[in-house]
Amino acid sequence: MQINEVNIGIIGGGNLGRSVAEGFLKAGIKSSKIVITRRRVHLLEDLREKGVQTEKENAMAVIGKEVIILAVKPYQAKELLSELKPQLQPGQILLSLMTGISLAELSEHVPEGVLVFRVMPNTAVALQESMTLISAPECDTAVQKIVGDLFETLGKVIFINEELMAAATVLGACGIAFALRFIRAAIQGGVEIGFGADVAQQIVAQTVKGATELILQTGHHPEQEIDKVTTPKGITISGLNEMEHQGFSSALIRGLLVSYNKLNSGK
Repeated sequence: MQINEVNIGIIGGGNLGRSVAEGFLKAGIKSSKIVITRRRVHLLEDLREKGVQTEKENAMAVIGKEVIILAVKPYQAKELLSELKPQLQPGQILLSLMTGISLAELSEHVPEGVLVFRVMPNTAVALQESMTLISAPECDTAVQKIVGDLFETLGKVIFINEELMAAATVLGACGIAFALRFIRAAIQGGVEIGFGADVAQQIVAQTVKGATELILQTGHHPEQEIDKVTTPKGITISGLNEMEHQGFSSALIRGLLVSYNKLNSGK
């Protein structure tokens, strides 16, 4: 199956669902192959103008589609799956972007033969820069390859065991917000030391992008790259030490743990 020929239905045209649709369009998937649903369908007008089929009825994102993506809130899962069950057919691939809904729970609410996956991208899918984590059932490796290839058009993909999905949500999906908060703080610091906000934003964003590429392209541990820019009694190590004295690393780790524990508690 050619990825750019796959018929895709996206149920849920909120921030994440529309980001996925935008990413697929940038990846070269034909707009005529994509259907996206939302009750307030007028909010999808920009996608409709690009050729994407927009619908109010969720069934329209199921009938005749090889791949169906559920991009709705977890509390909507049971009602939505009950609504979709009469339209789902064996062999269709159902990809759940919902947090906290297990493969077993998904399988209970769909007809036998529907292939369910859990997928956790982040909002950078719109720019084809997502880190997407996928949990797959025991099914044909060719089907797993289709799912992996589809999301590789939107960034990087790692297949993980399902028990790591909560951790993946926090580190990969919530992680976007955590990284952006660091960027915001660095911009504020840049303004305080003399830059205009626009210039500070450009400097910080490109610096973070460069740091990320150093890790992705070399595979080095961050400390290897930090060592290259810290000299004895230098300004970099002085700044780093002050951040650590103020709890920089521990605050970030604690934030991750709080998010993880809240997700696991269901509260």
